[in-house]
Amino acid sequence: MTDIFDNQILCKNCRKEMQNAKVSKNGFLLRAKICQRCGDKVIHPIDEQEYNKFIGLKKREFRVKMRLVGNSYAVSIPREIVNFIHEQEKMMDDMVRLCFEEAGKLSLNFQEPVKRKEFAHALTNKEKMINELKAQKVRRFEEEKQDE
Repeated sequence: MTDIFDNQILCKNCRKEMQNAKVSKNGFLLRAKICQRCGDKVIHPIDEQEYNKFIGLKKREFRVKMRLVGNSYAVSIPREIVNFIHEQEKMMDDMVRLCFEEAGKLSLNFQEPVKRKEFAHALTNKEKMINELKAQKVRRFEEEKQDE
């Protein structure tokens, strides 16, 4: 089955071909198509669906049990969260990172943070597009000024 983003997508405003890009939202890197001319963007539907699942889970508050196992405490993780992590990574390691964020707040990290290189690449693409849009607006303004 082919992916919709493998095809040419035209901007609904400009009728120009949109370019591939990655957009970062709350630590998620989402595939997108962005119009170089007007800045309109289309997020990949599957990525958007996964992001919406994440937002739904993030809004919920889970009450979980803490048990003593040997010399350590164990916390049960709700099935919905585990399923979401499995879907995201297609496999989950047995080891997770646990750290104190502040007094009374622990964090469990199931994956390494977004690689700086990949995140920087997404930011660079976004900056390039913004600069290109600014340059195009300046050119259009100058053309309109010359026409007067």
